[in-house]
Amino acid sequence: MSKEGLFTRYLQTSLVLTTCDKYVTTLRRDADPWKPCLRGEICAFKIHGQELPFEAVVLNKTSGEGRLRAKSPIDCELQKEYTFIIQAYDCGAGPRETAWKKSHKAVVHIQVKDVNEFAPAFKEPAYRAVVTEGKIYDSILQVEAVDEDCSPQYSQICNYEIATTDVPFAIDRNGNIRNTEKLSYDKQHQYEILVTAYDCGQKPAAQDTLVQVDVKPVCKPGWQDWTKRIEYQPGSGSVPLFPDIHLETCDGAVSSIQITTELQTNYIGKGCDRETYSEKSLQKLCGASSGIIDLLPSPSAATNWTAGLLVDSSEMIFKFDGRQGAKIPDGVVPKNLTDQFTITMWMKHGPSPGVRAEKETILCNSDKTEMNRHHYALYVHNCRLVFLLRKDFDQADTFRPAEFHWKLDQICDKEWHYYVINVEFPVVTLYMDGATYEPYLVTNDWPIHPSHIAMQLTVGACWQGGEVTKPRFAQFFHGSLASLTIRPGKMDSQKVISCLQACKEGLDINSLESLGQGIKYHFNPSQSVLVMEGDDIGNINHALQKVSYINSRQFPTAGVRRLKVSSKVQCFGEDVCISIPDVDAYVMVLQAIEPQITLRGTDRFWRPAAQFESARGVILFPDIRIMSTIAKAEAPGDLKTTAPRSAVLEEMLHNLDFCDILVLGGDLDPRQECLELNHSELHQRHLDATNSTAGYSIYGVGSMSRYEQVLHHIRYRNWRPAALEARRFRIKCSELNGRYTSNEFNVEVGVLHEVRVSDKEHVSHLIVQPPFLQSVHHPESQSSIQRSSVVPSIATVVIIISVCMLVFVVAMGVYRVRIAHQHFTQEAEAAKEAEMDWDDSALTITVNPMEKHRAPGHGDEETEEEEEEEVEEDVSSGSSDSDDSDEEEEEGVGRGRRGQGGARQAQLEWDDSTLPY
Repeated sequence: MSKEGLFTRYLQTSLVLTTCDKYVTTLRRDADPWKPCLRGEICAFKIHGQELPFEAVVLNKTSGEGRLRAKSPIDCELQKEYTFIIQAYDCGAGPRETAWKKSHKAVVHIQVKDVNEFAPAFKEPAYRAVVTEGKIYDSILQVEAVDEDCSPQYSQICNYEIATTDVPFAIDRNGNIRNTEKLSYDKQHQYEILVTAYDCGQKPAAQDTLVQVDVKPVCKPGWQDWTKRIEYQPGSGSVPLFPDIHLETCDGAVSSIQITTELQTNYIGKGCDRETYSEKSLQKLCGASSGIIDLLPSPSAATNWTAGLLVDSSEMIFKFDGRQGAKIPDGVVPKNLTDQFTITMWMKHGPSPGVRAEKETILCNSDKTEMNRHHYALYVHNCRLVFLLRKDFDQADTFRPAEFHWKLDQICDKEWHYYVINVEFPVVTLYMDGATYEPYLVTNDWPIHPSHIAMQLTVGACWQGGEVTKPRFAQFFHGSLASLTIRPGKMDSQKVISCLQACKEGLDINSLESLGQGIKYHFNPSQSVLVMEGDDIGNINHALQKVSYINSRQFPTAGVRRLKVSSKVQCFGEDVCISIPDVDAYVMVLQAIEPQITLRGTDRFWRPAAQFESARGVILFPDIRIMSTIAKAEAPGDLKTTAPRSAVLEEMLHNLDFCDILVLGGDLDPRQECLELNHSELHQRHLDATNSTAGYSIYGVGSMSRYEQVLHHIRYRNWRPAALEARRFRIKCSELNGRYTSNEFNVEVGVLHEVRVSDKEHVSHLIVQPPFLQSVHHPESQSSIQRSSVVPSIATVVIIISVCMLVFVVAMGVYRVRIAHQHFTQEAEAAKEAEMDWDDSALTITVNPMEKHRAPGHGDEETEEEEEEEVEEDVSSGSSDSDDSDEEEEEGVGRGRRGQGGARQAQLEWDDSTLPY
């Protein structure tokens, strides 16, 4: 933008011209220097130069005064100074200018004065710098602004200023920005500040500039771009742990690197996520030999020696605090073990408490009374595992191996380990976590002299029966035990041992081919530790990105699994190599959707007594069905609706590990009743069972369909059903050793009793005359003569008719029982509906026509009463097998039927005591 220039003081004065004899002699600026040289008047001033923006005008011809002025606006930014020549002309003698006389030339110098027209402007719209945390910089970067004004006063930048408040930065007059305090990457990664500039006229910049300062952390060698928390959804398979991880070496000369990735699960169950089935089920799944004896079973009526121990019910882990021990009852383990047997256990143990370490007994077989000899024992002493085996004296009075010692760090590392001691005397081998360890020390001893002292087997402590005032426990164990078993006469193979201690979760590599040829890797047996080694950082980064977590359990244990990645670096000829910090992360295994196990089927039915007595018995669960469902939330169809999501039941398949059938209302009497199941039904489906008077237990890992098939063959037999009205049973199934249980399904089976008559005659038909029944009701006003003559004949007829009717009813009942038996056989094969079984096939009706229609006087007849008593003794009637509520319904139904048949009720009364509803 241009402006009008201002003349200096030289142009603000008039030019004076004097004359002398009509000749112009000199052009002066004022009267003093300009001496008279011209005669006459001054008519013009002439400026010599091209395109000058000035002109000179005459103000007074006589005096020769003139003025110099600008013809157009003058811009200092275009030209700061002007220099030119000016001459004065008189009016001359002639009309033409050529006759004018001119003065000498005068030099004019003009300076243009500036105004503060322009504001400062920055050369760059934005500035950016990167600094390292923890340092104080003299100058992080320099900003620069310019001003288009022409004068030094207005064109120079005299000051810079930071417009953003509360920032740890300052700026000097030259635009150098520095930090006033040490910056921290963790506190703030980036700063954005606004800077303005002022010229020397204190005019600010029209627009501030943005300055970005990025804080870079101090280069520390280590792993970058990894997430501390990794979520794992059950059933997800193999999930990468660090998909974007890479190593920062800070330009270190690394020649090779070794990476160890460790999955730490020592606080979960038995050291990691393992199957929580019972020990017997696990042994069978892994193909172990039969005959295993569980020394730490779940507390129950049959196995009550573990009832007083501290236990983690979810995993059947027993904790021993140095004050508890358990006596194994006699007969559980054979008194004399053979030269071959196996002891297995899970153990977590730390250093022994106290200054003086004592023996900590795991398993001990010692004298019950009188003496204190240890026949065989397994204990920990000074972080050494010791197995003691004293043989009995058998004529060979020689030293024999008696104590076997193993010294292992794992015994006192407070983590779970699986131990198997295989005895094949005189060789004893220890397997720990699948690896074989030979004893470092074997001590010989003399055999034990024979005696008739009973022995006591204990767990968690050793029994001192002799050499003390009062027998007590001693040498208590401090730690946790699980699945402590002994198998006489058998040895487990290496394959079985590996299966029993197998972990269901661990580390995995998605693609072994993608690791490259330059990467070496190694897994430990449980796949909880992975070691990789390579010399190329890029390949190492790629290999660690392929490491994954996997959990193959259908219902994994929810919770945290800690991860640790440690690194060892070697450098090229460097005395001091870089140190890589460990990576501490964790896998969060989310809670699996819990299944709902449901048992359904017929819960009440009746069967004839003959079926209870038969060899096949009565099938208790002919149509039982086992289902398992999970509830999943269903998203609403319209996303705009705010209605809550509805739960959708989805059927799923999984295994069961036991089903218990309990007898309700008292145990079974083995003299007259039992529960039976063919062993072939179990063996075909790889299941086992135990039977007792309290019920039947089916166990083993198997599908729900297998358990259904076995339950369809459970039979109940009773050799004396005459006194039995009904029997009730309860069934309950489990998955994962009671972690998920089904509903309690109750079944009631009733007995339909038959009416037995001693008369062997076959009755073909029976005719009852209603008039006779009416003739029985004669008024009491009849004469004694009439009564004496009529009563004998009537009594005889009534007895005959009653017996005939009874025989007829019995014959019809026998026929219906046969039909009912055939009908039941068909129902057992086809399975009945899940509703109440209404079995009226053996409907027995007892008719007593004399109960209400007997004449009052007839009761006095002694012979008639004896006849009726004999008939009633021959008739056996059962009672209803329904519960109280059903009996009330039956009474209601009976009343309704009696109301409808009122006329017939006046003639006959039905004995419905044996009618089942």
